[in-house]
Order: sequence, then C-alpha cells, then structure tokens
Amino acid sequence: MFPSFEVIPAVDVQDGQVVQLVGGERGTGKTYGDPVEAARTWVDEGAETLHLVDLDGAFEGERENAPAFEAVLEAVDADVQLGGGIRTARDACELLELGVDRVILGTAAVENPNIVGAVSEDFPGSVMVSLDAKDGEVVVSGWTEGTGLDPAEAAARYEEEGAGAILFTDVDVEGQLEGIRREPVARVVEAVDVPVVASGGVSTLEDVRALKDVGAAAVVVGTALYEGRFTLEEANEV
Repeated sequence: MFPSFEVIPAVDVQDGQVVQLVGGERGTGKTYGDPVEAARTWVDEGAETLHLVDLDGAFEGERENAPAFEAVLEAVDADVQLGGGIRTARDACELLELGVDRVILGTAAVENPNIVGAVSEDFPGSVMVSLDAKDGEVVVSGWTEGTGLDPAEAAARYEEEGAGAILFTDVDVEGQLEGIRREPVARVVEAVDVPVVASGGVSTLEDVRALKDVGAAAVVVGTALYEGRFTLEEANEV
C-alpha cells in the first residue's frame, strides 16, 4: 500500500453527484457532475487510487449511493478506497468482495473498535480507519458529533486493532482552499507505523509538498483539483 507518495483524487458523492463540502458542513457543497465521468478523468490523468465517499451515507448512517460506486468500479482500472455509511463488518466485507481495495471506517470504528480486527482477519490490510478532527477532537456521523478522542492517540489504538492505514482529515480546513496545517498531520504520522493519508485544506502544490515532507504516505485532494488550482500531473511531480 502506497509504496511511494500518492496524490489521490476525491470523488465524494451526494444524491448521485460529485460534491465537495466546505468545512464538512452539509448544504455547503458545490456539484461537479457524474461520479463515473470524474473517476475516468482522474484515472486518465494518472491517478493510481481513487478516494470515494458516500456523503449521504456518512450523514444518514446507511449507504445511499451504492449504484454510483458500483458503476465507478466497473468503469476504471485503479485502486479504490471507499467510505461513508459503512456501519458493520458485513457491509465492509461485502464491499471488499465486490472489488473495493480498502474500506474506510469512521463512525463504526469509534462505536465498535473490534470491527477493525473483524474485517482485517478476513481481509488483512484492507481497513483504513478515518479520523476526522474538528477543534482537535475526533468527530463522527458526518462530522456532526464529538467523541472526546485525541486523533494521534486514537490512531495508535486502531493500529493495534489491525488497521492497515489511517485517514486523517483536518475538518477545520476541509474544502476551504486556504491551506493545510502541518502540525495535526505530523502528530498522527508520528503516532503510528502504518501509512497515514492526509486530507483537508490542500490548495496549492506547496501544501502537497508540505504533507509529503511531514511523512504522509498520500494526500487526498478534492476541491483544489476540481477548481483547477493545479493539475493531477503537477501534483504527482511534487
């Protein structure tokens, strides 16, 4: 997983369309069209991995955009990591059997840490635990509920549970195109030995380079790519 630093385009889906939210707030999204078209575009431009999120599932607790994601899996030849609304080990395993390379568990992992080991037992290295931080605290249920967990401490705990990777999203800067914050990402990277994928706030190639420099194995980029702040090819050359 991530033998070298990767830039991973985000394909976040709400009501069947690609959407990028600002600060994780529902209703702030800008729409960017059909998920399959977006996925094909990013793969054509050099993406080795796609980051798919069911935003409706994240907020409602049930996967709502399964047909869209199944169409993406059929349409592209790339690794796929998928999250949003995955609440049980059975849900996760069904997605992995369908062809998803990594499942992203956030709320489910916080509510039941044992789910990480349960899925990893049958699919080693396939679980990416999502730690979304707002005001220094891990939040769940579409970034609406605080947990009291420190992101770095939680990352170490989930590594022990069997997580193959950690996805760390800095919700405070997510979707705002105002730049990343190095320190929160660095703390999580230092806490674990598994790959850490950073997300949130990337607006320039310098942001991509900074995340690479602090030790992130990959970075998820959404709004900056869709708004043309830089190309995927340029980001991959950082």
